[in-house]
Amino acid sequence: MESLIPTWQVTLLCGILIWIVVSSMFNVTRIIRSLTQPWVSSCVISGTPIILQIQKYQHSFLDALFAGLSCVVSVPFYTGFLPLLFWSGHGKLARQMTLLMAFCDYTGNCIKDVVSAPRPKSPPVRILTVTEDEKENAMEYGLPSSHTLNTVCLSGYLLHYLSSCNEKSDASFQLAAFALVCLFVCLIGLGRIYLGMHSVVDIVSGLVLGLAILAFWLSIHDHVDNFVVSGQNVTSFWAALSLLMLFAYPTPEFPTPSFEYHTAFTGVALGIVTGVQQTYEHFHHEQVARVFTPRLLMAAFAGRILIGIPTILVVKFCSKALAKWILPITANALGISIRSSGYVPALSGSSTVKKSNGYLQKMFFFSNQDSLDVDTGIRLLQYAGLAWSVVDLVPSIFSKLNL
Repeated sequence: MESLIPTWQVTLLCGILIWIVVSSMFNVTRIIRSLTQPWVSSCVISGTPIILQIQKYQHSFLDALFAGLSCVVSVPFYTGFLPLLFWSGHGKLARQMTLLMAFCDYTGNCIKDVVSAPRPKSPPVRILTVTEDEKENAMEYGLPSSHTLNTVCLSGYLLHYLSSCNEKSDASFQLAAFALVCLFVCLIGLGRIYLGMHSVVDIVSGLVLGLAILAFWLSIHDHVDNFVVSGQNVTSFWAALSLLMLFAYPTPEFPTPSFEYHTAFTGVALGIVTGVQQTYEHFHHEQVARVFTPRLLMAAFAGRILIGIPTILVVKFCSKALAKWILPITANALGISIRSSGYVPALSGSSTVKKSNGYLQKMFFFSNQDSLDVDTGIRLLQYAGLAWSVVDLVPSIFSKLNL
């Protein structure tokens, strides 16, 4: 008789759990930081003259160009772009880029908070932040550059996907596409230095890490996709994995928004996996209508956008409100002391935490913290609900309206 829970799932979850125990007991994060932070910090300082040399070419056109490019490859942009990709009929590409984005975001932010290396010092470096998102990014640590990392992985995967779908394309087209991707990555990296957001060592580390993650993902993406659409025990496994990844997140030297970003995108991945696994045969198989074909005209696609965007925003609001109501009640029923750093004013309390505990204090795992921050769970469920609506609720509405 086949096991209800595959052995590899148990092994992976137990491995992560053991890592959480070991790293917490021996304070692995602090050990790694003590070995890496001094070297990276010295590289940031020694790289300041290069940044200043690049910034000598300051011009309003370059300010607008590089600030615009940074917005195009930011997490909020991808969060808005990926639903459109799902609704356009390119389900496999959309779910792969979503999961790859979540993997990149988690890995990059983990390294940022483990190393806790500073960004370039201002002054003398001029730091240009034109959006609220950029201002929040400036509060994170520097190494590696998330923009460079995400650009390498997502543009590289998109190039791979297009090449595999157009195997008959000639070599000159593939070479031109590769050159375009390389140019785009270079512009992003140069722009992050020009804007004063990163030093050279941040860009190089983002490039190297991005290439490593891309190579790894290309070796497993088919297995991941097959598991999501037709695997066994998918939803419960992914929920457990998401929860453990919250536990496993390292503690930064000082609090940054990185953990919040990771929590949100982990919720997005959970919602996408849950929704696709349940509705793959209905809305996400390879024979669905795709935009720019007679089966899905631009007018119908525009209708999908006009209906879909407001719907997912309403679901996001409702998911947050529901989580704010359910989680405190559940915690009280279980006798768990909770606090809120912002979402639930009635539970507002001190958000000060001990550095040695890490973000494990947000749960009760290996922590002497007397309360947990319920905002972590609220954020996870809020974005999981939003992502679920993108691939389940909204396509159901499209089906009812014949869009």
